Amino acid sequence: MSWFFVVLKKYAVFSGRARRMEYWMFTLISSLIYFGVWALGRNIDSEIPEFVFLAAFLVPSLAVTVRRLHDTGRTGWFVLISFIPCIGTIVMLVFTATEGERGQNKYGPNPKELQTLADAG
Repeated sequence: MSWFFVVLKKYAVFSGRARRMEYWMFTLISSLIYFGVWALGRNIDSEIPEFVFLAAFLVPSLAVTVRRLHDTGRTGWFVLISFIPCIGTIVMLVFTATEGERGQNKYGPNPKELQTLADAG
């Protein structure tokens, strides 16, 4: 659950890198919350809760996706590939599931190595 809050703390941070765990845990937890909000909206016969959720989570979702792309050595502009029907979704799935570059890249230090150092110290 802490991975979810890490992303929310970096609400609009588009620089740096995000580990796979950070990205996928945020995606999982926000999807579960979305389905709960969607069900609530259906029970009260309103789409307002769904729209509020989508508006609130648009920026952090984009930010963590851009940081995840940075971790794989790609520019954040690759997020636009997701707008290509079918193929864009598959490409983004591959990009976000790919292991990040080892060591520092042009987007910053490897967050996996930083976490290992923090755990050891």
